[in-house]
Amino acid sequence: MLEKQLLEKARELSDRLVKLQTPIRILDAISWPRATREEFFQHKGQRLPNITADYYINRVPGFDTVALRQALAELERDIVRNLGQLSPISQLMKRACREYRDVIRMIEARGTEEFHELSVELYGHPDDVFHAGEPTLAELAQMLSSPLASLLASDALPEEAKNLDAAVAVERLQQQLNVSMPGLSVEVMLSDGIISDAAAGSDRIKMNQDVKFSQRELDILEVHEGWIHVGTTQNGLAQPYLTCLSKGTPSATITQEGLAVLTEIITMRSTPRRLAKLVGRIDAVKQAADGADFIEVYRSGVAKGMSTDEAYTLTQRVFRGSTPNGSPFTKDLAYIKGFVLVYNLIRVAIQIGRIDRLPLLLTGKIAVDDFRQICELHDSGVIEAPRFVPPHFKDMRGLAAWLSVGRFLGDFSFTQLENDYKPLIP
Repeated sequence: MLEKQLLEKARELSDRLVKLQTPIRILDAISWPRATREEFFQHKGQRLPNITADYYINRVPGFDTVALRQALAELERDIVRNLGQLSPISQLMKRACREYRDVIRMIEARGTEEFHELSVELYGHPDDVFHAGEPTLAELAQMLSSPLASLLASDALPEEAKNLDAAVAVERLQQQLNVSMPGLSVEVMLSDGIISDAAAGSDRIKMNQDVKFSQRELDILEVHEGWIHVGTTQNGLAQPYLTCLSKGTPSATITQEGLAVLTEIITMRSTPRRLAKLVGRIDAVKQAADGADFIEVYRSGVAKGMSTDEAYTLTQRVFRGSTPNGSPFTKDLAYIKGFVLVYNLIRVAIQIGRIDRLPLLLTGKIAVDDFRQICELHDSGVIEAPRFVPPHFKDMRGLAAWLSVGRFLGDFSFTQLENDYKPLIP
């Protein structure tokens, strides 16, 4: 256990980081006004949305970007001065300071090509590969989209009706979370200020008041927004020293979304349509990165069977922070990219017999690259085990069996399997 005085200093520096990060709200800073959607459809989708660099210049982010970047730089120097250059605590907090400064630079660059470049630095690019010679992220998405297309075309998997008004959905989701997250105070509420169907905060989930939901979607929100996003935030806030684990850097966001997607799948909440939606986001980002403008990406979505509203929402996600003929915001790569990273970490942990480490993924909002430091800090008593642990991580026998069998079966040639078994299925 580190000296008490040093840990108290770490807590002080961590609290400073939390306070400095608080006004940074990326999605608020890059959002488009509701009127933009109305104007787009008034012109029958034939005219680019009227979002220019001047729109962002006039949209003040709500804090002094220069002063905050300076304060984060000063905090990083204080971290090194007080905790040393190489300690795991120092490395975690220094990474966070640097990422938040990059986030601020990205916000300052809204409406320019630099916005895209900083977005790529923080979240990645669709042409990135996990290892040399392997498929790109966009290619992996295409590989996944083929079997999904077959499933979606089947009448055997009908889409569940969106028959729950937002107010009813709020009440139902609240009841589900009260049961599955005992001991945590999680509030579900209506909102008219979000682009997505729902979004999680530290202790609440906001649901779009203009959207209808199915029961399946509520089940997904329970595990995705509740168990993972709210749960890890609360676990971070409960840390005795590193309270900054309650705040998510972009690299932590990738891990968070990967954990959330994995949880949807493991708990049997996800659906082919849900996965197709996540894959479609990568395809849309790829199109924009290759030079397609807003209308071209929008029309591509409609051609693939999306409603006009769905296609607009997807395309707006891709171009927010940019201009309708600029380069994309790449955050939507996080879902599948994070899933691959988290899935592989869990597979390797099981393979080497360290499944006991896996609940530490939930200690707060952490990046996969920080997992070694998280484990070391837990072993030294600096980080506590997560207080809230979802069922599939609390009893990991099912998870271990599922992934072990998946690893075994993954060595079979699917082409050969298809040749052998396809004739047996009428």
